[in-house]
Amino acid sequence: MESKTNKKVFWASLASGLLALGLLLVSFGLSGVAYAVPIAGVGDFYVEFDKLQGEGYKFYPKMGETSGAASAPQGTNLIENLTIDNLQLYKDFKVGNEWIRVKITASKPVAISGLHHDAGLIEANAKFTNQKLEENFSDNWQEQFSLSSSSITLENAKLKTHYLFQETINMNGMRLTVEKIDK
Repeated sequence: MESKTNKKVFWASLASGLLALGLLLVSFGLSGVAYAVPIAGVGDFYVEFDKLQGEGYKFYPKMGETSGAASAPQGTNLIENLTIDNLQLYKDFKVGNEWIRVKITASKPVAISGLHHDAGLIEANAKFTNQKLEENFSDNWQEQFSLSSSSITLENAKLKTHYLFQETINMNGMRLTVEKIDK
């Protein structure tokens, strides 16, 4: 069975959504700060950057929802304060027989506080300070293991992300693009 997408409805919906997102992002650009920004329910999206420096890092395993599964293994990363250099956040969509990419980039360092990030994959060069791995007795497997450190540095990173929340984000030099890509 071949599914059909009404291209007029799709493009009208995408355009109105991007317009609303653009207006929201312009308001962030005017103030320089966004508050309580969740990104979830859009399926796997990717975050890439040259360098992340953070303070107050915690990690624990979990099972979480993705666009492809009701429950999939993930890791929750919590960081109190961080700065990211050369941030690129993108999501690819298949529209008919073509692929499009919605991409947000920042040409200047991005400052974030209160990060909550659920990932299925993290590839990076990592450095931890005062790292602590703990095992805890619990019937709940998600509470049996945790990792924490006073600081974390990730370089040349690519993250497959399922959920992202920041209490505040200062994203100077932000750019939003929508482009056709070859997959």
